[in-house]
Amino acid sequence: MRLFDSHAHYYDDAFDPDRDAVLSSLPSKGVEGVVCPGCDLDSSRQSLALAEKYPFLWFAAGLHPENLEGASLADLEEVKKMAAHPKCVAIGEIGLDYYWVKTPQDRANSRNFFDAQLSLSEELDKPAIIHDRDAHRDTVDIVRSHPKARGVFHCCALSVEDAKVILDLGWHLSFTGNVTFQKARRALDVMAVAPLDRIMVETDAPYMAPEPFRGKRCDSGYVYRVAETIAQVKGIDTGEAAEATYQNALRLFSITG
Repeated sequence: MRLFDSHAHYYDDAFDPDRDAVLSSLPSKGVEGVVCPGCDLDSSRQSLALAEKYPFLWFAAGLHPENLEGASLADLEEVKKMAAHPKCVAIGEIGLDYYWVKTPQDRANSRNFFDAQLSLSEELDKPAIIHDRDAHRDTVDIVRSHPKARGVFHCCALSVEDAKVILDLGWHLSFTGNVTFQKARRALDVMAVAPLDRIMVETDAPYMAPEPFRGKRCDSGYVYRVAETIAQVKGIDTGEAAEATYQNALRLFSITG
């Protein structure tokens, strides 16, 4: 069984004590691919450096809605330069977050950055990795306004109705370890209606460790639990779910595997 973790933040300081040991162990756990998305210029640079070091790791560059303090749209020129790197497979992590971003002015600013970064993803013909927290309506509306954009809604929290809209637009949905939580009903309902060829698995490491590891630092070695959940929902075996999501990641990110 081979797995592709489509979203993990290995530059995070939670991995400072043993980053190399964790990453070096992943192939032995069946994890043959990882995408490490940036959240600002510095973390995008760190993700690039990790992708250069590990052959199974790729990266994305972008500005997260929680990381826009002091940022300007001119910073997207550096994102564009990093996106030219042969191991940059996406623009991300980008999107909207109305849980943490509260004021009307800051929310408007985050919408401007999201819109501009989706335009960049269209210009470069690279998929976008979307963060959407408590901002579904505006996120879907902005995505809909970029018909040439493509990509994935990471840690999918959409309703079934919004997920169908996104799927109809050709986008992918990715699920994290929170689908194993007891109160994960909505995510499982979305998983049930999503075609298997549009689903990916992720950890969002170091966050979102699945049951029975909830509360621990998460890493890609736990992503099999998400594949197991997909298998249960779809009525297939775990190996089939793992292989399907592996192939979906290769295809979306234009990785030759």
